[in-house]
Amino acid sequence: MGKRAARRNGRDAHGNSGKDGRGKLHAVNPALMGWDPIDNAGRDKSFVRHVRPASDGQRELMKAMEERHLVLTVGPAGTGKTYLAIAQAVEALEDGRVARVVLSRPAVEAGETIGFLPGDMEDKLAPYLRPLYDALNERLGGKRLKALMQDGTIEIAPIGFMRGRTLNNAFIVIDEAQNCTYGQLKMLLTRLGWNSTMVMTGDPDQSDLLPELSGLKEVAARLETLDDVAVVRLTDSDIVRHPLVAQMLTVL
Repeated sequence: MGKRAARRNGRDAHGNSGKDGRGKLHAVNPALMGWDPIDNAGRDKSFVRHVRPASDGQRELMKAMEERHLVLTVGPAGTGKTYLAIAQAVEALEDGRVARVVLSRPAVEAGETIGFLPGDMEDKLAPYLRPLYDALNERLGGKRLKALMQDGTIEIAPIGFMRGRTLNNAFIVIDEAQNCTYGQLKMLLTRLGWNSTMVMTGDPDQSDLLPELSGLKEVAARLETLDDVAVVRLTDSDIVRHPLVAQMLTVL
């Protein structure tokens, strides 16, 4: 009996019916059914190719990313800054407008010390870069993402690994820029090469650095005077998470 027919008859991929010898039901290992409800990353999904903006601010951001080579977007949590930037990067890659995608964010702890992490360098940095992996996985699926990362088409790196590089023919996303100093942001901005687009995202009100150390506000204010640079400021009205998020941010 084929696997599909077996499943239609209440059997798993190995022909087990889920009943014991007396006809009573017992637990069936979901992994034997060909999927695991916990291992979401292992199951590819089909996604909408083009992401649509959910607010006027998001519409402005998406337009800016299409027209400018350098975009800074600042705003509160939940406005889709990172997700839209990564979606635009994936779209540019799929359309052949760039040859690679480079994503970077600072390895800064959010107000608590987690101590020494086990494993090699990649294992130690993984918790800090996890939000970028999550967004990419939603757009590409686990298998395709792994393949693109293995051949170097998609690269995820901490800020400290960006010095001395020139990124040509690439879509670059700098996430959590509020946790970078002015000097770090200046270094990152000068990585921009030919036929490349850089999008820098952050929330100045949620910096994990001391207020005088975060350079995002100053960099955004200075670059806003340049005609070829877009600075998009999102507000509470652009929040697309649970409605309570917008309400809480107005009083916190």
